[in-house]
Amino acid sequence: MKLVYAFLGLFLLVSCGPKTEKKMESTESGVGGLALYTVRDEMSKDPKGTLKAVADAGYQYIEAAGYDNGSYYGMSPTEFKNYLNELGLEPKSSHQGSISYENADQQIADAIEAGFEYIVVPVPPMGMFTYDFETRTMGMNGTTETLIEFLSVVGEKASNAGIQLLYHNHDFEFKADTDGVTMVDRILSETNPEHVNFQIDLFWATVAGVDPIEYFGKYPGRFKAFHVKDRDADGNMAPVGKGEIDFKAIFKHAGHAGMEYFLAEQDNTGDQAPLDAIIDSQKGLQAIVN
Repeated sequence: MKLVYAFLGLFLLVSCGPKTEKKMESTESGVGGLALYTVRDEMSKDPKGTLKAVADAGYQYIEAAGYDNGSYYGMSPTEFKNYLNELGLEPKSSHQGSISYENADQQIADAIEAGFEYIVVPVPPMGMFTYDFETRTMGMNGTTETLIEFLSVVGEKASNAGIQLLYHNHDFEFKADTDGVTMVDRILSETNPEHVNFQIDLFWATVAGVDPIEYFGKYPGRFKAFHVKDRDADGNMAPVGKGEIDFKAIFKHAGHAGMEYFLAEQDNTGDQAPLDAIIDSQKGLQAIVN
């Protein structure tokens, strides 16, 4: 997991400036969840204090991105779940990029012990994910068939254990192959919806030039989670509501998509401190759903 997010972190550092520290503000009540990858640096230094700030910002649940050898941010699965419960935060999903055939049973068991409802494969696993530093592009070595087989096998394991498996997209999965078919289309058409579904990242879908609503129509019920990440006029990531993506229009089709939950995420907050960016994104989420 650390290696996967190290690649993504380096990718995002290219346009990342210094963070401006400002006094935190809290919302009285909130909606939706936060992908903790947004505050990954803060979580590495002070996980409990950062989770308290997330709760104070109004988020209802979280998605972890810090599983490492049986622990979540240095806490056992039970300790992590209990602390979230103290804060009134729900453990909704966990990105576990280090999952493999060999450790899938243990990782699924740990996610269940931590109280998660979903386990998410954030990028092609087992060394298949690639990042080209020269062109700043993500991709995959290996075949789509290999990825589909992995998702199918692990997805069935997860279902049998009582948790749901999702795959999270970036932009490269929407690129058509020589037959004109995208990896997303193949995953959705060649996997069993009882075992494998999607967490759609709306920023990366936008970067790829696809319309999420069209995909909801093609594969209704398959998009169980939305990553709500905005994109400004320069193509940079922005707090929810501070960019140009029409989330209200997308959320009108949430039922058709099969969306069960949604999470603000901003991998790169530029010169804004992440703990301030999540305040803006919570306000943006409220504007979408209210």
